[in-house]
Amino acid sequence: MAKPDIFDEIIECLKTQALVSPDTYVSPEVRREFYTDIVKPPPVRQTPTRPAVPPGGYARFAAQASPVSAPDVPAAPPVAASSGKRPREMTWDELYDAVAVCRGCKLCRTRTNTVFGDGDPKAQLMFLGEAPGADEDLQGLPFVGRAGELLTRMINAMQFNRAEVFIANTVKCRPPNNRNPEPDETAACRPFIMRQIGLIHPKVIVMLGAVPLRLLFPEITAGITRTRGNWMDYHGVKVMPTFHPAYLLRNPAAKADVWKDLQQVMAVFGKKHVPLRRR
Repeated sequence: MAKPDIFDEIIECLKTQALVSPDTYVSPEVRREFYTDIVKPPPVRQTPTRPAVPPGGYARFAAQASPVSAPDVPAAPPVAASSGKRPREMTWDELYDAVAVCRGCKLCRTRTNTVFGDGDPKAQLMFLGEAPGADEDLQGLPFVGRAGELLTRMINAMQFNRAEVFIANTVKCRPPNNRNPEPDETAACRPFIMRQIGLIHPKVIVMLGAVPLRLLFPEITAGITRTRGNWMDYHGVKVMPTFHPAYLLRNPAAKADVWKDLQQVMAVFGKKHVPLRRR
């Protein structure tokens, strides 16, 4: 029988982090590896594809999608779309195409690819990050770099896989030098994000970092450190703010706090802790 991969054991370790006791053995090797960053080879430049959808394609999904729509956003820049529709009126297909040709802010000048999002467009669980990085810009997919590796492990620890959730960013193009998005850039992408949320209509959104917090709740002045771990409501959708995976790569000790936040999300979906096998 093949020896379990060390990262399989890490996932089991994460699932039971809150239950560690003298009766639950977690090897030092597993603990050490969990707090060690994954080193990935440079990504291969790819042409992005539309996120996978169930049989029937985007048109069928759009026709069956929830009618929930995002509120109007005054002062949002115009969106280039062949349909001539505003984002809040678009189907999933039309929204994807509008993002691909958007020139609503200066980020369009330096991008390689737009990053629409990835996952199940009917997902009950959505993750909203900050902005694409270098790897994401090359591949046209969200969270594929080092922070993406950690996010995948977090999702797996919650007893989901990436294909079951939907992952997106606050802005659809990479800011130069991986800086935070500027207000005019988030304003340009806001209608796209609002429509994605309206079409998907998830049960829970996990906000990763301060940028999506400011996007969805501009009236809140407290930062992510004070708001994380506290349930919020966005037009009937439960929202859990927590730290961004990139922050966890710089501050591994904060992983314990994030795990507490994610356990609250797991409880909404009836997910139970799975204890490690005893050795």
